[in-house]
This record gives sequence, C-alpha cells and structure tokens, in this order.
Amino acid sequence: MYDTDLRRHLEALRDGNQSVDGVLKALRDLPYQDLGFAKVDHHRPLRTGFPEVVFGLGKTTHEVAQIVASLTGRGHPVLVTRTGPEAYIEVCRDTPDAEFNELAGTIVVPAPEPEALMKGVLVLTAGTVDLAVAEEAAVTAGLMGSEVVRVNDVGVAGLHRLLDSLSALQEARVIVVVAGMDAAVTGVVAGLVSAPVIAVPTSSGYGASFEGLAALLAMLNSCAPGVAVVNIDNGFGAGYMAAQINRMDHGGSD
Repeated sequence: MYDTDLRRHLEALRDGNQSVDGVLKALRDLPYQDLGFAKVDHHRPLRTGFPEVVFGLGKTTHEVAQIVASLTGRGHPVLVTRTGPEAYIEVCRDTPDAEFNELAGTIVVPAPEPEALMKGVLVLTAGTVDLAVAEEAAVTAGLMGSEVVRVNDVGVAGLHRLLDSLSALQEARVIVVVAGMDAAVTGVVAGLVSAPVIAVPTSSGYGASFEGLAALLAMLNSCAPGVAVVNIDNGFGAGYMAAQINRMDHGGSD
C-alpha cells in the first residue's frame, strides 16, 4: 500500500463512500502480516516508496509462494530475487500472472497499472560472465520505474568497445558497472562521465580473484571519484540504488 492508497481510503470514508469496516479490512495487515514463518512488511511502500522484496535463497518453494501471494494484489509489483524454476512453478499455483527471468534468477508479478518508465539508468558489464548479476540489477531498476539501457562485454581488454558506447554513457543519469576479475573498467567509466557510478563486483575470475574479493577491493580503491560500491554479486542492491537516484534526479519524492 502506497500513501496514495491510504489517502484514497481515508477520503472515501470522509465522503461516505466507504464504511469504517471497509477501511479496517483494507488496513488490517498494516504494518505487517504474520505468516508464522515470516512477517511480511506491507507498510514498507509508505515508508520507502517500494514494497518489500523477497530474497528467495534459503526459502522453500512453499514459503516463497506464500509470501508472494501475501504481497500480490495490493497495487504494487512483487519481486523475488535469487530463486529458480521450482519456486516459480509453486508461485504460479496461486499467482498465475508471475513471470520468471531465468538469467536474473527473479520472479516478478507486475503492478496492475505499471508506471511510465523514467530514462536515465545504464547497466554495463565488463564481460558476458557478468550478465546474470547485471540482469538482476536491470530487472530491479525496471520494476522500480526506470528505463534501463544495456552496454555489455566492454571490459578493458578491448577498450575500443567501451569507447563505441561513450555517447550512451554520457547521457545516463546513473551507471551500474558490473565487473569481476580486476574490475578495471570501473575507474575508466567513472573517469569518462559526470553521472554517479554504482560498482558491482562479481565472483567471476580465476583463483586469485578470491570469488570476487579482488574486484571488490579494486572498486573500493578506484582512483576515479564518484564511485559507490555494493556487495559482491549484489545486482539487486545496485539496481535499487540506481532507481532511487534516477527518481530523485527526475524530481520524484517516493
């Protein structure tokens, strides 16, 4: 429930178009709904502007399906990250409108009336191996109302590929850079643009990459200013932050 939904119910009560019992029914699960194994935070859109996101890893398919069902039908989209086809099949039993993105490992239930997308977010990968994390970022930012431009496989081993996309980079309001190994493309991108760069280290690379630790440290130590770093393989966190920045840049307050 968003603040606009709450306002609508209160105005309907004031104008005599809705009963007290009707409003109580609409607000019954605020601030949260207790499912026994989980307390689903239905109040979150009022506080943060976006509903609770379900982290699928470690949950049973039944638990994922129950949480999705509790979030669905409340006027906002639903997002499950780090999940698979088994959970999707279970979710579809109660939520047939759900969509599965195999590359991103996400389940999405679209909003009944999706908002118009705001331009400004660009998601860039150093290599093809980084695509899954980048897709998670793009799905998240898109669901939060941002139109996402993709630039793929432009790592520094072939720097000319990156320069061919320079105009798209310079038009972006916020850039998500997804890279493993030495993550050198992060500083290069940040040195070419005025937009903030959100860096996502990935766990791709040979043994000395230490499952993304080398990329994480390289991004944290970038000499180019304007770089913020999220956790290893955290495409969701980067996409969420990118959409928040883009919304603020467009004058949004939610």
